Amino acid sequence: MGCAGHIAPEKSELHGVDGVACVGYIDQPPEGVVAEEDESLLDESLGVTGEGKLCAGKTFVATKPVKVYRVWNSQKDYTKYGHWWSFQVPHGPKQQYREQNVICPSWSTLDRMSECTLKPGTKLVVGPGQSANCLSTSYPKSAVNQVFVPNDSRKDILYVENCTPGDVWP
Repeated sequence: MGCAGHIAPEKSELHGVDGVACVGYIDQPPEGVVAEEDESLLDESLGVTGEGKLCAGKTFVATKPVKVYRVWNSQKDYTKYGHWWSFQVPHGPKQQYREQNVICPSWSTLDRMSECTLKPGTKLVVGPGQSANCLSTSYPKSAVNQVFVPNDSRKDILYVENCTPGDVWP
């Protein structure tokens, strides 16, 4: 996440829930996001090797509106408000973004990008990506940090607001 600092638990290598080493560190989030323990949310965001999600993470809470960005699939409107976000504006090319963020082609076409703000009080998880075994390819663990927000638009549970409609991406 740019020149923000790194949080390395006990200054040691990060390991996933299956004990396999992760790549990278947990980046310090932007101003307006502070550490707050939430084991249940952390558990929801983590995946074992080959499953996707986060390899390791740290839980936080937004204390004020904070911008987040999401690349999503316009063929599935409900994916506009999914779980996986970034504090950084996403850049292409699409294949590079897919590899850096460990996104299987079957999960999303990655053809739209929205900017939203986190609602104050929103709990989230930040951490590097877990590897993913996709139908036609596999992606290794990634040092790129992702932001897990527990949105569920199909149940009208949204922790983001003031969203742009979704620009064509990249």
